Amino acid sequence: MLKNLLAKVGLGVASNDARRAAAAQHHDATAPGPGAAAGAHPPNAASDRSGSAPQPYTEPHLNFLYNLLFCDDVELFRRNGDAPADEPWRTLLAAEPSPAGLRRIADDPHAESRVRALAFRRLREIGYEVPAKILLGAIVEVPLERGLDTLAAFSDGRVRYINQTGAASIFEGGPAVVETLARELIVAALPLVQRIGPWDGARLAAPPRGAVRLSFLVSDGLYFGQGSFAQLEKDALGGPVLAKAGELLQAVAAAATR
Repeated sequence: MLKNLLAKVGLGVASNDARRAAAAQHHDATAPGPGAAAGAHPPNAASDRSGSAPQPYTEPHLNFLYNLLFCDDVELFRRNGDAPADEPWRTLLAAEPSPAGLRRIADDPHAESRVRALAFRRLREIGYEVPAKILLGAIVEVPLERGLDTLAAFSDGRVRYINQTGAASIFEGGPAVVETLARELIVAALPLVQRIGPWDGARLAAPPRGAVRLSFLVSDGLYFGQGSFAQLEKDALGGPVLAKAGELLQAVAAAATR
């Protein structure tokens, strides 16, 4: 669990160019610059340009749940049997969606965060400009001995957690402590999101052992930072995010065992 790694896992915040160089060259960053941290580990590039969705889990249903978190593939939502046939899904999943309809969904502060993220994604795909830096979700990935721990928090208070063992927890509308900490995690991530920008490549494979990745669902794209252990306490931007994620994970674990 993430709470057991908080003392040894850190974050390196990398600019889009630095992250692309790391993915292409497979070596550690050694010189920090604006928006970058020394010692950042390169992403696991096993599928970074394949165009296929990452598959970090052995169970297909967990990979499906994992990839839904990123709201970057409308086909996954079309295959999701739980998606209703009425609005906003009729507009979101349409082959030729109404730009005005998508805009209404994306701009609705009361809509589900993942719904808004998908609407912003579709607007960008059909060539419409969207506002920048509206943060809708934060996803923390930590590879552990038995697999990948993934914790996702959204600005509406919803939470998804996939444990390294394959157990999954979904929180919709409570409990109150989980919802509150999810929103606090989003607030903690805002300064980091202001510092970096969207990744313009295909989504990368899950991070390698010894690294942690923070991904952010933002109106103008997917942002992320990744780094190795021993940077957490020194990183002014990433440290508070990962610390708040640890608090949220403890609340998730407590709620899941009740």
